[in-house]
Amino acid sequence: MEANTSATGRPDPFRLFNEKSQSGLGFGFGSGFLDGPEKPLPPPPPSVEVLPSQVSSNVEFNVEPIDLDGLTLLKGRVSTKEVFGLSNSDLIPGKYEGGLKLWEGSLDLVKTLSSEMQSGKLSLTGKRVLELGCGHGLPGIFACLKGARAVHFQDFNAEVLQCLTIPNVNANIQQNLSATDDNNSAEVRFFASDWNEAHLILPHVLADDSGSQTVDQAAGYDIILMAETVYSVSTLPSLYKLIKKCLCSPRGIVYLAAKKHYFGVGGGSRRFISIVEKDGVLASSLVSEVTDGSSNVRQVWKLHFK
Repeated sequence: MEANTSATGRPDPFRLFNEKSQSGLGFGFGSGFLDGPEKPLPPPPPSVEVLPSQVSSNVEFNVEPIDLDGLTLLKGRVSTKEVFGLSNSDLIPGKYEGGLKLWEGSLDLVKTLSSEMQSGKLSLTGKRVLELGCGHGLPGIFACLKGARAVHFQDFNAEVLQCLTIPNVNANIQQNLSATDDNNSAEVRFFASDWNEAHLILPHVLADDSGSQTVDQAAGYDIILMAETVYSVSTLPSLYKLIKKCLCSPRGIVYLAAKKHYFGVGGGSRRFISIVEKDGVLASSLVSEVTDGSSNVRQVWKLHFK
């Protein structure tokens, strides 16, 4: 799904909130989902690290610039039909999870990160960053450009990483960083996996398979970024468990961009936040909200250890 504008052609209104927990119900989702209960998923593809050298040369890759409040990033474009043999499909659960589309939440998240930095609430310099469900990887790319020490990109499909994420990361870094820029030193790696197995291949995890916490506070990721990852109710518990295994304690932060509710599959930011609140380990606060009356309400939440 491309980033939407309002019926007047103007960008969606973007509102920032104070850092205190907020709740509410919301509705809405784009195309590609059918109403009804979720069906059992096929076995996931194998979990692998995808090397930058494994970028696909068989799929046409094009880019176009997008302006995000004065920051110009490049949006890659590839054909879903070329990569997966699919046409006009947002996703097929268990096979293709929509990683080739640029979802609105990704842009919302970049805008929020930029605002948080400008207000002094966030620093990416020297941080280890993980973007889950990365697709185009724009939030992770933003972290690369703002001095992160390591940025790791995870997506369900290795094909998405090979055909879109890796070339898009390369294009943006070449576009925005000069050859002499000291910030051009982030460790960038790419991992394909589902939520249940990602901790087995990601380099920085806090917990082993038994769930016991390590005493090494240098382990884990300082910042976890997620956009449009909470649409499926059945995967929310696995995603939350993964976050707790990967988030550096006690100062790690999660930024989640999502719609309040996804029609047809029942997930959404509010459903995910309810899991977080029930568990009681992480605190949540609503940072920003996008509403225009003609599309679904979208939110960005911040999570941190209590």
